[in-house]
Amino acid sequence: MSVSPQGATYYRLALVLGALTAMGPLAIDMYLPALPTIAREFHTDVAAVQASLAVYFMGIALGQAFYGPLSDRVGRKPALYFGLVVFILSSIGCAWAGSVRALVAFRFLQALGGCAPLVVPRAVVRDHFDQLGSVRMLSVLMLVMGLAPILAPLIGGQLLVMFGWRSVFWLLTAYACVWLVLVAMFLPESLPSERRRRQPVGAVLATYARLARDRTYMGHVLSGALIFAGLLAYIAGSPFVFIELFQVPPERYGLFFGTNAIGIIAASQVNRWLAGRVDARRIVGVMLSVAIAASLVLLADAYTGFGGFGGILVPLFCFITCHGFVLPNTTALAMAPHGQVAGSASALLGTIQFVLGSTTGALVGIFANGTAIPLAAVIAGCGVAAFLTHHVAGRR
Repeated sequence: MSVSPQGATYYRLALVLGALTAMGPLAIDMYLPALPTIAREFHTDVAAVQASLAVYFMGIALGQAFYGPLSDRVGRKPALYFGLVVFILSSIGCAWAGSVRALVAFRFLQALGGCAPLVVPRAVVRDHFDQLGSVRMLSVLMLVMGLAPILAPLIGGQLLVMFGWRSVFWLLTAYACVWLVLVAMFLPESLPSERRRRQPVGAVLATYARLARDRTYMGHVLSGALIFAGLLAYIAGSPFVFIELFQVPPERYGLFFGTNAIGIIAASQVNRWLAGRVDARRIVGVMLSVAIAASLVLLADAYTGFGGFGGILVPLFCFITCHGFVLPNTTALAMAPHGQVAGSASALLGTIQFVLGSTTGALVGIFANGTAIPLAAVIAGCGVAAFLTHHVAGRR
């Protein structure tokens, strides 16, 4: 099914898919300002509360492997409906949690539901567009979903001050309910029944194995996933670095967090303009050079204390902004040859992203020492690994 890049249907599709993809960042970012408050309410330490973030990343990683084949088998919309219902019910559980263990458990279930709005939109984009069209649409999606990291911490900080941290999860419940209705009304099914693949479990695993052996696919996936893992390390570590180390008030945390999100939005729109003018592989190579330089400056500033808070913010901004160039291009490059198994290709891509992301998020918590060094070291490791991966495998 072809969608004109100039028509109203194109922008409606971008709005719906972008809002769905934004559900993940909202569920992550909106409660970040509340992490220290939750730790105090449940009389526990920082690492225990960070576990609720780490298990969300882990649940996202595991669940995507399920939704990809499911959407290839039953269609995009039924898989999306199932995930949204799970997300709604588990968000209610988070709001009612009476202990940090209960919160961690419901966050894991919330992540399993939140996988669907990540996997299915990428597959829908591949259903409609070729590689060049996919880069442009994915850049539009990043414009829509990029509003989430700007608004979510600001909204979360205000909700925390006015109504307490539980109100964050009630708002997430309402958001998912609204989009469940809007998906039913405005998102057309992009995978007709004659194109659906009713594969047994063995065939699904064989598809994943074939994708994993594709060095070109894996090179692009890993290059993007490592930059994404650096972003998740920043998400996991920044509340405590900003709020606890540099004494940023929780209600103002979103201002600094949102500045980095603006960088992603601007980059994604420049990237959309560059699509078709500059080869996607070249864009990735240049931006990974910027990312590795920014991450090493961040590590040096964190170790020496040079520049204080500004010495942390500026290289962080440069590293996070690279995400807006790298991710749309590596995603489109990886998925372009795999239209017949777009759901599975999207699922494996997302699983790898969040396996690496949950690992880096956990590492930031494990090595927390009251300084910004663990956060900076993990991000620097991601930058170096992404650069090397691209030059070793991504160009094949």
